[in-house]
Amino acid sequence: MQDNKNSSKIKIENQNIINNKELNIWEAVIPVIILMGMLAYNIFFVEGQEWFGTYTNQIILVFGGLIALLMGVFNKVSIIAMFTEVWENFKSVFIPILILLLVGALAGTWLVSGVIPAMVYYGLQALNPSIFLPATVIICALISIATGSSWTTSATVGIALIGIGSALGIPSGMIAGAVISGAYFGDKMSPLSDTTNLAPAMAGTDLFTHIRYMTITTVPTIIITLIVFSIISFNIDPTGNADLGALLNSIKSTFNITPWLFIVPLAVLILILFKAKPLVALSVGVLCAVLFAFIFQAEVLTALQSSKIRAIVQSIFTETQINTPNEKLNDLFSAGGMQGMLWTILLILSAMFFGGIMDGIGALARITKELLKLAHSIFGLFASTVISCLGLNAIASDQYLAIVIPGKMFKQAFEDRNLAPENLSRTLEDSGTVTSVLIPWNTCGAYQSSVLGVDTFHYFGYAIFNWLSPFTTLFFAALSIKIKQLTEK
Repeated sequence: MQDNKNSSKIKIENQNIINNKELNIWEAVIPVIILMGMLAYNIFFVEGQEWFGTYTNQIILVFGGLIALLMGVFNKVSIIAMFTEVWENFKSVFIPILILLLVGALAGTWLVSGVIPAMVYYGLQALNPSIFLPATVIICALISIATGSSWTTSATVGIALIGIGSALGIPSGMIAGAVISGAYFGDKMSPLSDTTNLAPAMAGTDLFTHIRYMTITTVPTIIITLIVFSIISFNIDPTGNADLGALLNSIKSTFNITPWLFIVPLAVLILILFKAKPLVALSVGVLCAVLFAFIFQAEVLTALQSSKIRAIVQSIFTETQINTPNEKLNDLFSAGGMQGMLWTILLILSAMFFGGIMDGIGALARITKELLKLAHSIFGLFASTVISCLGLNAIASDQYLAIVIPGKMFKQAFEDRNLAPENLSRTLEDSGTVTSVLIPWNTCGAYQSSVLGVDTFHYFGYAIFNWLSPFTTLFFAALSIKIKQLTEK
């Protein structure tokens, strides 16, 4: 969603899954092996050098898609059919791309209006480092439950919490992991979330039965997450404590800090709670921030550009850097605007090209069917579903496909084993929804790393809730804990 969560109206559940009988499993996995090999080489051996330039991951994904296309041509799959699937994928991410552009504009305007500095200023005084990480999880979980959107949570309170925690000297990877853990817990449990509605629709159960059944695995997972973050918080030595007063003075001397600035994020949250479309809510957030910038931050705008209007336009579309007396704050008080989102948008489009070709030649369906052969027992069925969801998050780079394809493929298998459909819907969420953010080239991973300003590999280990969830669902399946059957034996 990718996880634009509630922000996208993708009707992907109605897509036809192409199953090309001529494609064998080895042909289906060749593009995947090449893609994963090139990505792995780039990650572990290139070490930040420009292997293919700035857009290395994008080029690798397109190259993988071309390999898949050649495989389709070899198997006499219509080129029109393949590119039809690519076009469907492109259409499905049109709204998420618009949201990304608005998030870039939001970050820039919230900076020059003083909204983000105000959040950091008051947050530094309210959040103690010893409870910061578990508090971050809880705050993001509550916001995400209320909004049904992990994307919106990260783009609002997530950005502020990254700023507050960084000022306190807490590693950004830890903070991002806490933000993502809380945001995806709330997203997963919210009836407003699109994936929370999509999973039961694929499995054949109703929304609230699905949510109640998810609590069995989700509540223990979030409790463990909170315990781990509490232990980490008690053992970290924040370097920002000593000069907290200096940080606060630097913020206040640069910006006009006032509680009135919180009207802007509050307006956005209210709109989302009243189910306004995310594009509308984020647009209102940008417009309100522009108004507040003129009212409260006239000096900041003048320092940026000779014209206040030019300063606002710059904050929306290009990079903005506001220098303060404290060097630690300078990196924090910078934003890339819409321009800063172009790398992520190109990554999403490249991923959709690869996923579309793979779907068009029938490779995704072929790989999933092979996984069904591992399901010799009930645990094997659960394990096959989890592996399928994880694999599709990596291969198709699409959270929705990681729910839709396994949902369609495994539905009958769960029924044949006398398992209630909520077993499947819960497994789809435990392994498809929450792990998408752990894949750098998945649209969710690309979005979160871009918005929070933290590389996927830096927050991966700290996104405890996300990587722990598949293990929890497999643990419960292995011990046959709360595995609901269609009929009593």
